[in-house]
Amino acid sequence: MLGPVILAASRSDKMRRFISAAPGTKQVVDRFIAGESVDQVVPVIQDAAAKGLEVTLDVVGEDITTPEQAAAARDAYLELIGRLKELGLGARAEMSVKLSMFGQSLPSPTTALNGEPSGPAPEFPGGHELALANVRPVVEAAAAIGTTVTLDAEDHTTLDSMFAIHEELRKDFPQTGCVIQSYLFRTEADARRLAAAGSRVRLVKGAYKEPASVAYQSKPEIDKAYVRILKTLMLGEGYPMIGSHDPRLIAIGQELARQAGRKLDEYEFQMLYGIRSEEHVRLAAEGHRMRVYTAYGTDWYGYFMRRLAEKPANLLFFGRSVLTKG
Repeated sequence: MLGPVILAASRSDKMRRFISAAPGTKQVVDRFIAGESVDQVVPVIQDAAAKGLEVTLDVVGEDITTPEQAAAARDAYLELIGRLKELGLGARAEMSVKLSMFGQSLPSPTTALNGEPSGPAPEFPGGHELALANVRPVVEAAAAIGTTVTLDAEDHTTLDSMFAIHEELRKDFPQTGCVIQSYLFRTEADARRLAAAGSRVRLVKGAYKEPASVAYQSKPEIDKAYVRILKTLMLGEGYPMIGSHDPRLIAIGQELARQAGRKLDEYEFQMLYGIRSEEHVRLAAEGHRMRVYTAYGTDWYGYFMRRLAEKPANLLFFGRSVLTKG
């Protein structure tokens, strides 16, 4: 019941200020956020590699309001890739990007200052072309050091643009991945298309507040959809990435991979930094590819609130920390 309330709060500037000032916030944020800078996250990558783990790195931040901020987000990823190259960590780390950071949600450049169209209506509204222009050099730089980029899924209104950018990038960089969300009605059709295309696909349940007109609202329905979609991915030609901490779904994923005749290096598990860390190591020790979704940066609020919304235990942990520090 609290999940939708927390997700709504993730968009509130007033709640952002309140949460940021709470005495116990830093303790909980540090559980989910690996650091604020590249220098702070490098030891985390090295530690993961020593344990046989791989990582996908997310420079957190979504509320981009100017093209300059979008360019800064691009440059933050390029800085990260430069450090990975220096340290020889390209083979152990990929990048996850939210296209909203790269300007996808900005007004279309075809709109004049008075709000009237200044040219032909674009195929996709907003800053679609700007996001593509900003993400392309990141994908190019990642490929140059032997790694790749996965496009994160955001709310349902952004997905047609995301999939179009994904398709465009894969023309030159076929290893570019994307994320699909089991709670959306559309995802089973998306999965069939992507599985046939041979792309890298991360399946998650979904962490945005979506209306009942486009998304399942109950956990049992979301879980059933997850299994159906994962089966499609396992039977397809792509590379499935199982994004879940749910022990039952992990076991089902292993069984579906076995039934599909997949080898251990033909799919992978992904979990969030700071959640079920012992399970990360256990799966890697069994020979599975295990990738840790590792977020870092100063603009942590939206990411942090979605982690609280996903699981009541995270919210309880935060509440205890605030009360203790208070």
